[in-house]
Amino acid sequence: MVWITFFLAAAVIVFAANQLAKYGDVIALRTRLGRMFIGVLLLAGATSLPEVLTSISSINQSTPDLAAGNLLGSNSFNMVLLAIIDILNRDQRILRKAAMKHALTGSLAVFMIALVVLLIMADIKISFGWLGLDSLILIGTYILAVWLIQQNSSSLDKSFELDEIPSNTPGLFTGIVGFLLASIALFIATPIMVRSANHIAEITGLGTSFIGTTLVALVTSLPELVTTMAAIKIGANDMAIGNLFGSNMFNMFAIGLTDLFYLNGRFLANIDPSFLLIGMFGLIMTAMALIGNIAKLEKRILFIEIDAFALIMLYIASIWLLYLRT
Repeated sequence: MVWITFFLAAAVIVFAANQLAKYGDVIALRTRLGRMFIGVLLLAGATSLPEVLTSISSINQSTPDLAAGNLLGSNSFNMVLLAIIDILNRDQRILRKAAMKHALTGSLAVFMIALVVLLIMADIKISFGWLGLDSLILIGTYILAVWLIQQNSSSLDKSFELDEIPSNTPGLFTGIVGFLLASIALFIATPIMVRSANHIAEITGLGTSFIGTTLVALVTSLPELVTTMAAIKIGANDMAIGNLFGSNMFNMFAIGLTDLFYLNGRFLANIDPSFLLIGMFGLIMTAMALIGNIAKLEKRILFIEIDAFALIMLYIASIWLLYLRT
């Protein structure tokens, strides 16, 4: 029964995520903020909502390792999604075409993941009430990163003008309402999925760290997968790629945000040091994806390009190493 509940909740998350991509594109078109900026900020925040809600639910259910594994593990899976984009679009180099537009976002994602790893290792014992200085640094860094992206997106994103908006595009009000309803569906389904994941961890004996980094991270990253595929399908390539790099940024922001709900001291101080391995894999894979997007790597292994193949192999290796440590 617990597996049925888990997969039903996952199905709701997938459906809601598909609607997020649809209405996120409507908002991008109608507001003329640009698909890249909407992908990095609005869509990345919404599709990362399951990670945030999962972390908060895990804290409330006294399983902080599930929260940490979910957020750090999702970074690696998001980069696997970039490899999947490459595989599914063999006839056109979508990532190369948009490379320079997302160089800043990708660089900021690398910086924020590295910052989280550094703060976990540094163990800064300074708090304001129950909120740690390290979490405040993460929150402030994310705000600065979004400002930098916004300042640069207007000059980079010339993907459409007002007269290019399709005539069948819904109005802005419809887009906002649809986006909010999809977000609410995620809000309802996510805690159910978390409770099921906790039960699965108990039944299998694998523990919340492994389940959080693999199964839960995969499911909470399903919105990124679905919205990425949906965005590619409707031609919103900038929104799709910005969503994935932006989601990694948002995940690191969510680690700081989770500290607001963790009342037993600093959240980063209570993250098991073994999660540094997971964080480093996410850091390396994000850096590899950024390099692969910018560098002119055209060599293929069968039908898979070498950079996409390397990302997939590294992800498999990370899961194997994590399993050995359980």
